[in-house]
Amino acid sequence: MHMAKEEEFFCSNKGFMKRQQISLKLYRCVLLLFCVLLTRILTTPLLTKLQEGRRFFHPAFALNLVLQGDVEERERAGTGGVRSDKFVEVPQIVWGLNNQKIALARAALTARKLNRTLLMPNLSASLFYKDSDLLQSVFFDEVFSLDRFNSRCRGFVQIARGSNPGEAFVVRKGNGRRWSAGKDLAQLDECVRNPEIDRHGVIKLEGKHPFLWHDHWSVNEYATVFECLDLVDELSVEASRVVEKLRGAGNPSGKYVAVHMRIEKDWMIHCKKLETRAKVRNGEDLRICSGKEEIMRRVAKIPGLEKPSVVYLAVADALLEDGTLLEGWSHDLVPYEKKKLGVASGYAKYPYLMQSAIDYEVCLRADVFVGNSFSTFSSLIALQRTVRRKRGEGVNGCEGTYAYNIEGHGGGPERWATNMSDLSLEAISYGSNQVSCI
Repeated sequence: MHMAKEEEFFCSNKGFMKRQQISLKLYRCVLLLFCVLLTRILTTPLLTKLQEGRRFFHPAFALNLVLQGDVEERERAGTGGVRSDKFVEVPQIVWGLNNQKIALARAALTARKLNRTLLMPNLSASLFYKDSDLLQSVFFDEVFSLDRFNSRCRGFVQIARGSNPGEAFVVRKGNGRRWSAGKDLAQLDECVRNPEIDRHGVIKLEGKHPFLWHDHWSVNEYATVFECLDLVDELSVEASRVVEKLRGAGNPSGKYVAVHMRIEKDWMIHCKKLETRAKVRNGEDLRICSGKEEIMRRVAKIPGLEKPSVVYLAVADALLEDGTLLEGWSHDLVPYEKKKLGVASGYAKYPYLMQSAIDYEVCLRADVFVGNSFSTFSSLIALQRTVRRKRGEGVNGCEGTYAYNIEGHGGGPERWATNMSDLSLEAISYGSNQVSCI
C-alpha cells in the first residue's frame, strides 16, 4: 500500500515536471519572439540612415549608435542644427582681410559639412605670411563680434570660443595640382562616415594656407556666412565716424562715392603678370590693370552721378608710392583720403587687418561703390551689395556698384552684380570680367 502511494506520488510529480518543461519552452519562444521584434524596432531607423548613406555602419558600433541617437537629436535641436559637443580646429588664417574672410567661411562650411562647431580661429593682423615668425596673430573676436555671428548664423554654422577640448584627430589637407576637389571632398566624406574619426571631440585640419582649400560650396552659402560677420563695436564706431565725415563733407544730399583704388606697386606688378599669363595660356585679353588716370576718367562718366560728388579713395596707404592721389580729378568730383578727411590718426591706432576692415565697411555703406573685379576686396563688397540689393536694402538697382577695370556704357565703368546662382566662389576668389548686372 505504501509502495503504491509512492508510485502514485512519483507519477504525479513526473507529470508536473513535464508540464513545467512545456511552459518553460513556451516562455523561451515568447521571449525570443519579443527580442526579435524589439531588435527590428530599434534597428529600422538605423538601417534607414545607412541606406541613405548618412552613416558608416559596423556591427560593433550598432548598439552604441542606437543609444546615442536621441541624445544627438536633442543636441542638434538645442544648438539650432549644429552639434555643440564636437569641433573642428583650423590653422591660423593668413593674407589680406578678404582672403581671410573667404578662408574663415570655408572653415565654417567645412565644420558644417562635418556637423561640428568651428573652434574660434586666429586671424593675422599683419600682411606677412611667408615667415610665420612675422605673423601678428589676432583672435577672431577682436575683429568680428562672436555673439552676433552665432546669433545671425544660428542653425547654419557656429563658432565656439575656448581652447582645444581633448584629443584631436588630425586630418591633413593636401595642396597643389594632385590634390583635386574630388579627393578633398572624399576626405571630408570619410570623416563623416567613419565612426572611429567622428568619435573624437576635435577634428584638427592641418595644411598650407587654408584659403587654398578646394571649394565645395555655392556663392549663396558663402554669402550667408559673410552676412553673419559684423565688426566689433569699437571698429564699427570708427567706420561710422568716417561715414559721418564723408556725408558732411559738402555734398548737399549727404551721399558719397567710394572707390577702391588698386594702384599700389605690388598690385600693378601682380595684375600685369595675370594679364600676360592669361594671354599666353588661353589667348584671353583680360582687363585687370587700371592706372589712376583710367580710374578717374571712368568714375567721372558714371551715368546720373550727382555733381559735385564726394569721392572717398580706399587705398592701402602703407603700400602706396604715389603722392599725387588727390590730383587730376574732375572739378565735379571732390576726392578725399584718410589724411584730408582727418581720420588718419584713428586708423593708425590699428594694425593692417583692422584698418582694412574699417575701409571695407565704409565702402559697403557707400551710395556708389567702384572697384576692380579682380580684387578680392572689391569682389566681396560687390557680393554683399548684390545680396542687399536683392533684399531692397539701401542700394538702388544695379546702378550702385561698378567695376572700373571694364569699360561700360559711355566710357564709364561697367555695372557690377554678383551671379548668386554660381556653384563656386572661383569668380570672386580669382576675379572675372563677367560682371554685367542681372
